[in-house]
Amino acid sequence: MQSLNPATCEVLKNYPEHTSSEVNKILEKVQQEWQSWKETSFAYRGELFSKAANILRTNKDFYARLMTTEMGKILRESQAEIEKCANACEFFAKESGNLLKDQILASDASRSLVVFQPLGVILAVMPWNFPFWQVFRFAAPTMMAGNAAVLKHSSNVPGCALAIESIFRDAGFPENIFRTLMIPSKDVEPVIAHPHIMAVTLTGSESAGIQVAGTAGKHIKKTVLELGGSDSFIVLEDADMDKAVQIAVTARMINQGQSCIAAKRFIVVESRVKEFEEKIKVALESLVIGDPLEIATNVGPMARKDLVDEIDAQVQESIRKGARLILGGKRPNRDGYYYLPTILTEVRKGFPVYDQETFGPVVAIIPVKDEEEAVIVANDSIFGLGGSVWTKDLKRGEAVARKINTGAVFVNGLTKSDPRLPFGGIKKSGYGRELSEYGIKEFVNIKTIWIC
Repeated sequence: MQSLNPATCEVLKNYPEHTSSEVNKILEKVQQEWQSWKETSFAYRGELFSKAANILRTNKDFYARLMTTEMGKILRESQAEIEKCANACEFFAKESGNLLKDQILASDASRSLVVFQPLGVILAVMPWNFPFWQVFRFAAPTMMAGNAAVLKHSSNVPGCALAIESIFRDAGFPENIFRTLMIPSKDVEPVIAHPHIMAVTLTGSESAGIQVAGTAGKHIKKTVLELGGSDSFIVLEDADMDKAVQIAVTARMINQGQSCIAAKRFIVVESRVKEFEEKIKVALESLVIGDPLEIATNVGPMARKDLVDEIDAQVQESIRKGARLILGGKRPNRDGYYYLPTILTEVRKGFPVYDQETFGPVVAIIPVKDEEEAVIVANDSIFGLGGSVWTKDLKRGEAVARKINTGAVFVNGLTKSDPRLPFGGIKKSGYGRELSEYGIKEFVNIKTIWIC
């Protein structure tokens, strides 16, 4: 495996892959370790996760720099990601015992209850775009529930994968309760099929979800899938436009637009379209494109060359079909995998930036007549991950949010994940939930006990 800096195209380091024999030995060790781990208390596990949070914060700059050099995220976003991981560790360290406490239910028995017990070894297949957060949002609830964890990380962030494994060891976790498998995607299928793997969670593309779910289904193993998104950002006629544009820039440009829950389709009522176009153009033009390690930089490189090629192809095809280019639409004249912040307007159904997930810094503006049409357009997607609604009338905002067919809708706020709230999608954005009470219960045996 190769770690490559997308800002310079420099090879940072090569990493040896695990052989199939090494993978099997690791899975055996994890299974053995789980036998004792599942008997530990919430208090003990929580103490270790609190130590992991402290390690993350103490070494935040080191981990952030590693993340930035491996996949291009600007440094301050990497630092914020490490802090978010630490917060998740602390939340589940504190709350898991309450979230998984026994539930007493009425029945024809003298006593009947539901208990939540760990399943065993859980495989996580994780992406590169949030290389620390995606792992910790899986690991914290899953391991606090008493499961063991095996990570197959994206092949372009091997340094991050091994760093995370080291964090758990340094925090005092048993050596084999969290392990990283250094394997390519083609070697994932036999891992899913392995008898010690009890369930699989994947964050990634629709095609990866199909492959993982198909293999897991063949072996009757549960899956949780968090796949692509084409989130709507609905701006109604009574929106606070300055606030909406401010958040729109963050919602689209975070991680260079490489986020499943980034706002991608900007659905704006016709009476406010011109104002939205003008203000977001000014805002995007003010962003500094540069070295992601420099604090002044707002826009860094995309993670890989193929991603730049793909987003450019979507933009050019949309222009050919009739979209009007307001800003960007090309690569800048510099080394690295950069793409200029781009605005397309007069976007319609049938354009790639309307129909497909755009994983890059592209704002697609879709004018609509009114609220009713905005809801229709928002729901006119194969995806159903998140979205937002902008209006000064909060009751109206909630009413519109209830009509949007996604896993989450934020009214007058940035769509984001939070350990206290369930996260996940519907339609081709996947199924199942991560985080909160709903996420921690995905990988437990919900067992009924009936007592005469």
